[in-house]
Amino acid sequence: MAEYTLAHVGINADNAEEALKAARMFETLFGLTVKEGNSSVFAGTAVEVMKTPYKGTHGHIGIATPDVAAAQAELEAKGFAFDPSTAKYKADGTLNAIYLTDEICGFAVHLVGKSA
Repeated sequence: MAEYTLAHVGINADNAEEALKAARMFETLFGLTVKEGNSSVFAGTAVEVMKTPYKGTHGHIGIATPDVAAAQAELEAKGFAFDPSTAKYKADGTLNAIYLTDEICGFAVHLVGKSA
């Protein structure tokens, strides 16, 4: 069985200003360092606030696993489906992230590669 751990929780903000404000609130509350990226703002590694709404009605949950392709195959064998258009690959061609097709209670779920 693949190893799974919580990577982060993603929150859909309406715009970049709202995303930064939310990340700053997590910084003030818990001392999480804010890091702004192109499409999101992270507060530590635990919270990702999207600058515009992305996957998931409410946001997304990132689940880390050492081997994304093996985890995908395991979950597909259990009957879960993945959206191939969301697949992200490392430079060496290794699958590094992919979203499940269905939401869970309004949250998209994606697998993301975890370094050993």
